[in-house]
Amino acid sequence: MASVIHHVALTCHPQTPTDVVRAVGARVLRPADGRLMLTFALDADVARLRIPLPAPARPVHGLWKHTCFEAFVASGTAAGYHELNVAPSSEWMIYAFAAYREIAPMPDDLPQPEVTVRRSRDRLELDATLRLDSLSGAYANAPLRLALAAVIEDERGGLSYWALRHPPGKADFHHADAFVLGV
Repeated sequence: MASVIHHVALTCHPQTPTDVVRAVGARVLRPADGRLMLTFALDADVARLRIPLPAPARPVHGLWKHTCFEAFVASGTAAGYHELNVAPSSEWMIYAFAAYREIAPMPDDLPQPEVTVRRSRDRLELDATLRLDSLSGAYANAPLRLALAAVIEDERGGLSYWALRHPPGKADFHHADAFVLGV
C-alpha cells in the first residue's frame, strides 16, 4: 500500500460557535509501514483557551470534557470502529466500539500513541502516531474510513465542537455520516 496523505479543515458545529478559534485543521498520513500519523493544528487566541497542562503520557478517561483532538477509525463498511482521544497534556485514550456507541472490550495493554505538542501564542499543534494493527489486524492493509474531530474549551469553560462533517442535530462525532475521509 502506498502512502496516503490528506490536509483537511474541520468546521465548528453551528450550535457551538466561538470567537476564540479561527481555524482547526488536520493532516493525515498513512504510510506504507502501517502507521496512522495525525497532526491537528489549532489557530486561535491560545491565551483565551483552557489547554490541559503537560502531564505524563498515559490513558485517561473523559478527555473530551476539555480541549482534546479525536480520530475515529473504521474498516470498509464494518459497523465496528475505534476512537482515539489525545489531549495537549499528552494524555490519551483508545476506545473500541462494536457498533454505533456500543462499547466493545479493549485489551488491558492499550497501544500507546506517540504524542508531540507544540504551542505558541496563536497556534497549538498536536502530533499523534499509532500503529493501526495495534487497534485491529483488519486495519493493517484495508481501506479505512476516518472521522476527525476536536473539542475546544474556552477560558469560560464553554466547549466548541469541530469535525470534518457534522450530521444534523447536536454534535455527534460517532455518527456514520462523520466518517468521510478515506485512507
